[in-house]
Amino acid sequence: MSPPSVTEEGLTSSDPVYVREWLEKNHRKQLALLDKFLMELRLGRLSANGGEGVKQSTPLKSNRLFTALRTVDLLRHIVGSTRWKSAAQLLCLLRGLGKEMQAACGYREPALGNIFRRIMAAVREEAVRETESESNKEGRKPEAPSGGRLSLETMLWALPQHVRSKPSFGTQGDHQRQQSFGSVGDLEVEYPSTYYSQRPDLKQAIMEAMQEIINELQDLHGNINDQATSHIHSDEIILTYGQSETIAEFLKFAANKKRQFQVVVCEGAPHYGGHEMAKSLADSGIDTIVINDAAIFAMMARVNKVILPAHAVLANGGLVTSSGCNVVALAARHNSVPVVCVTGLYKLCPMYPHEGQDTLNDLVSPSTVIDLVEMRKPEMADVELVNPVHDYIKPEHVNLYVTNVGSFQPSFTYRLLGEYYHVDDFRL
Repeated sequence: MSPPSVTEEGLTSSDPVYVREWLEKNHRKQLALLDKFLMELRLGRLSANGGEGVKQSTPLKSNRLFTALRTVDLLRHIVGSTRWKSAAQLLCLLRGLGKEMQAACGYREPALGNIFRRIMAAVREEAVRETESESNKEGRKPEAPSGGRLSLETMLWALPQHVRSKPSFGTQGDHQRQQSFGSVGDLEVEYPSTYYSQRPDLKQAIMEAMQEIINELQDLHGNINDQATSHIHSDEIILTYGQSETIAEFLKFAANKKRQFQVVVCEGAPHYGGHEMAKSLADSGIDTIVINDAAIFAMMARVNKVILPAHAVLANGGLVTSSGCNVVALAARHNSVPVVCVTGLYKLCPMYPHEGQDTLNDLVSPSTVIDLVEMRKPEMADVELVNPVHDYIKPEHVNLYVTNVGSFQPSFTYRLLGEYYHVDDFRL
């Protein structure tokens, strides 16, 4: 079904084509910024040279973290400069931009979708805040569930009587207006009536919420490193896999606090940066050993703790990380060695493995792990080489997540999802 045409009343659909037409008609400067960002994202050219809202004096430890910062900065420019009239229209704008940006980066950067979900949850909370305060003063029940908390009330609000099919051609009146927002596939979600009211202070509140997200991302490594001395102790042997700036800073911080420990780095694939990781740790005075992947099981009996990076943390507490880490997790479980994942919560995705394992992973050319000359040899004619980018680790194989807001077990992930996202925004 084609998206509706752009009207003077503002956004009436979250279809990316419609949102782009609305920006083209009313805000061409913001559309140009969006196109430039999408082009850099598709080509992998996002660098630390842009982003007016990002403190350039702040050392950015991760390209993915900087991409998330650039995303929030872009949204702050677009949301602050466009003429949307209500929370419902702002949600349409954010959802449309989120769909387009997620299509541009695919699942290489699942954290970008999480940024949109965080901002949309803030919009929902602000949309009902004034109504709740008025209801409390008058002693009556609010007409809509608040915030993004997972509760019985929010589940009931998502029942079929609140989801209605798109109106047929020629439908007029309030029925048309009620079904103009929040498209989900072939259905339209009806927001509570308070989402359609115009509040002059809403834009300022959302801008402050986005600034809080930027501050949280900028302070992410510092908040994680403050917990290093609680998890790393003297005379430990710690095993990690490949290269991770978050883990490197975590270990270096513990070493600066006079913790004497040894690190075993599994080199992984040549492009995983195992040797660069070991060199970085050794330059900081940490006793470091590099081993190949074949020695993981033999070495695991001597290891006290395994620390792994994260590409994404799934809704069931599972971990999507670099290919080869599942072998490390299985060997650790066999030897009863605790597995700790160090990550920021901006990588927490409201997705389950049964709906995302195939799409979150990519198969790339085997040339990154084996020479093409070797592949052309006659004895390799019947060999099928599969080179996945990521591994999925079950939640029972992960003991703890160390994040920028504290340490949690995988079973606590559902609560974090309820605090950071709204259930209606799990799928953009």
